[in-house]
Amino acid sequence: MGKFVIKKTNTGVKFDLKATNGQVIATSEVYSSDAACKNGIASVQKNAPVAAVENQTVEGYATEKNPKFEVYTDKAGEFRFRLTATNGQAIAVSEGYKTLTNCLNGVESVKKNAPDAEIVEE
Repeated sequence: MGKFVIKKTNTGVKFDLKATNGQVIATSEVYSSDAACKNGIASVQKNAPVAAVENQTVEGYATEKNPKFEVYTDKAGEFRFRLTATNGQAIAVSEGYKTLTNCLNGVESVKKNAPDAEIVEE
């Protein structure tokens, strides 16, 4: 089972969603408070399992409704995803992946791990 790890930063609070193997599969923005960070986690837990996947790496891709995982290519040519909530705000982002398959596996891992992940504070 995955877990959300809440961490203090110099400018606020953020979370990482870690898979069972301890690898970070998604990261949040920096929030101003613990409460806001926990609301972000709740949003990921609610939205991830039902979010469609919008693959923006293919020409003429179909636009999906929020919540959704947007899969895209970054400036370095790596594949990334961001999970957007029903209001269109990004609530979690991935690291860069070398292949589209690995990126899509990351999406599936978030869908699988987020709903029941325990929340721990570091």
